[in-house]
Amino acid sequence: MSNNRKHATIYRMVMEEHLCPFGLKALDLLKREGFEVEDNWLRTREETDAFMDKHSVKTTPQIFINSDRIGGFDDLKKHLGKPVKDPDEVTYQPVIAVFATAALMALAASWLAFSQVFTTQAVEWFVAFSMCMLASLKLRDLESFSNMFLGYDLLARRVVRYAYAYPFGELIAGVLMISGSLIWLSAPLAIFIGSVGAYSVFKAVYIDKRELKCACVGGDSNVPLGFVSLTENLMMLGMGLWMLVAH
Repeated sequence: MSNNRKHATIYRMVMEEHLCPFGLKALDLLKREGFEVEDNWLRTREETDAFMDKHSVKTTPQIFINSDRIGGFDDLKKHLGKPVKDPDEVTYQPVIAVFATAALMALAASWLAFSQVFTTQAVEWFVAFSMCMLASLKLRDLESFSNMFLGYDLLARRVVRYAYAYPFGELIAGVLMISGSLIWLSAPLAIFIGSVGAYSVFKAVYIDKRELKCACVGGDSNVPLGFVSLTENLMMLGMGLWMLVAH
């Protein structure tokens, strides 16, 4: 091997029943950073345990650069000056992903239906698609969602079962709005859910000044309660009012 290249050694689990994803990510990162990598596979549980005992470590992969042990994947990223995600860090990424996907779906549907991308129907579909996608994220783990939702929703605090019914109401309203059917049901439902939710979020964040996490994308998110959740509820409220007027 040429002496003018950077060298690294990695030990990672490569077994029939388990291929370590962090080992693959570490290997890829090293190669992208211009390292010549000696890739060592730990093929059995016994071999992995023996390696960890020898180096007094509890996890794999383990990366060595110039014979110095760097550590695991996150340690490697730190060593190379790459950002390492804090699991407790607040983020708007889940909400951005939902709204961006819903917008693209709405524009695509409008293009198919009307041969035009930007239409009034596309806006309606964007809100309805967003409602359905957000509801599905809440329904992934209804218990976790309800626990977080009860932290700030005023109606759910009085009627606990409302915390369980909320995602279903949001989903039903969204589906009916996509179809353009039963507006007499979907519009009032969206208005009710949106108005109660908007007031609850506004009171918790802007009046009581509480710092909470938003249950809008499920109970396991690190999205801060505030503008995003308020926007979700105002979108539902506005959509409900629009549907009543337009249809």
